[in-house]
Amino acid sequence: MIRPVATEIALFLAPFVLYALFLFATRAGMLDPQHWPLSRIATLAAIALVLMLGSFLLFAHFGGAPVGTTYVPAHLDESGKFVPGQTR
Repeated sequence: MIRPVATEIALFLAPFVLYALFLFATRAGMLDPQHWPLSRIATLAAIALVLMLGSFLLFAHFGGAPVGTTYVPAHLDESGKFVPGQTR
């Protein structure tokens, strides 16, 4: 569960980090409030939300088990051996 959450956090932070790297590369003063106006932060947040929405759609479309399969949860077989969960 940590991987999908970390992916979404990374996608949300990516535009802000890229803009900060741009400011650092141009020596424009990365921590100067003049370079972080509210309109730019709103634009970066909108881009971040679009990236997150796109990843949600990709995970929903391409992730998970194939269509028509049934999930068999983890269980112990007749001999007491652990059988991990799987799709059939």
